[in-house]
Amino acid sequence: MRPDGWHLTEDVDEFLARAGDFLRARPGLHVLQLTWAERVRKRGAAAFGAETAVFGVLERAARVHGTFYRLAPRGVGLSPLTPEQADSLAAHLAALGHSLPSAGADHGTATAFAEAWQRRTGATPRLRDTRLRLYRLGTLTTPEPPPAGRGRVLGEEDLDQVMYWCGEFAKAVGEDVAVDAGSWAGTRFADKRYTLWETPDGTPVSVAGMNPLIGGQIQVDVVYTPAHLRGRGYAAAVTAEVSRAALAAGAEDVVLFADLSNPASNALYRRLGYRPLNDWSSYDFS
Repeated sequence: MRPDGWHLTEDVDEFLARAGDFLRARPGLHVLQLTWAERVRKRGAAAFGAETAVFGVLERAARVHGTFYRLAPRGVGLSPLTPEQADSLAAHLAALGHSLPSAGADHGTATAFAEAWQRRTGATPRLRDTRLRLYRLGTLTTPEPPPAGRGRVLGEEDLDQVMYWCGEFAKAVGEDVAVDAGSWAGTRFADKRYTLWETPDGTPVSVAGMNPLIGGQIQVDVVYTPAHLRGRGYAAAVTAEVSRAALAAGAEDVVLFADLSNPASNALYRRLGYRPLNDWSSYDFS
């Protein structure tokens, strides 16, 4: 039996063997932990431009109480932690000489860790302007009437259009990433299944993506409509289509993140049947 405390590994299979049941017991709250562990397991950290992937498990009395992941040299993504657990992680990482550019988690955890990291290292935390709300689907309510047109799965002929839209989406949410034909395979956008909404003449006007099924859960990720086409119901229609596809693929839970500064998108997801799960924040460290 391991002693109580944080245990780090670069072996994603070891991490999932120890923490997988814990993460899958509350998949919504651990959506990013599960997603990035699976991406690293399938594609390796180098596929995402990371030098290495580090995973951590907090064990006490042979039970898992928390986790984190890091694709170094990026920051850490944390499972929900108490202030005491966040402080113990900050102390452990600081003692090992980790230099962290950022940390992200549910708002309470992120704030507790940022304060602990400042105490342990002297680094000054800055809360990012972008705040997210995590939603989980209850009963899907499709928009009535839908806009003219139909939803369809992405075809090979649509890839250039979707790559461009994913790049525009990344800019809109503040992601510092290039999305084009040369970089596509190394981005988080490449492993999604996309649904388009097209007008009756076959013109794509909106896109929504979903991640693979992991732990009985699918995350809807990337919902984008060009600015000049907004306000016509396309985003609601394509989100309903991809949510229906996620349920048909066997998802017991369907989740998505929304930018809290965008009241229109938050209202849209609520109308479709999504309910708030928690709020998410990130801190950058000087």
